[in-house]
Amino acid sequence: MKEYLFSYGTLQKEKIQIQLFGRKLAGVPDTLQGYKIAVIEIKDLSFLSKGEDKFQKTLVPSHSNNDLIKGTALELTTEEISLADKYEPANYKRIKVKLESGKEAWVYIAALAT
Repeated sequence: MKEYLFSYGTLQKEKIQIQLFGRKLAGVPDTLQGYKIAVIEIKDLSFLSKGEDKFQKTLVPSHSNNDLIKGTALELTTEEISLADKYEPANYKRIKVKLESGKEAWVYIAALAT
């Protein structure tokens, strides 16, 4: 089954997609309203052991439609979403959002965000 994952950072990189999913993902530019980018410190040692930076971009709700995040709506299978869950650091969570295009997509945001 096809799912969408909205990426605004690392998962847009072809190198990461091939390492994680074994292929380059199809995707189209899209926008998410009502969120802002924040930088958080990653303490998940398994994530950091992959050579990722200690400080990563994440999204936090702003509750303002004036705040827009540009990114890519990536097409993944349900199984690939599970792989992405294992890749992302522990202090991220996955939620369902509606993108400007009307697509429903998963997105990773700061776990502290509600």
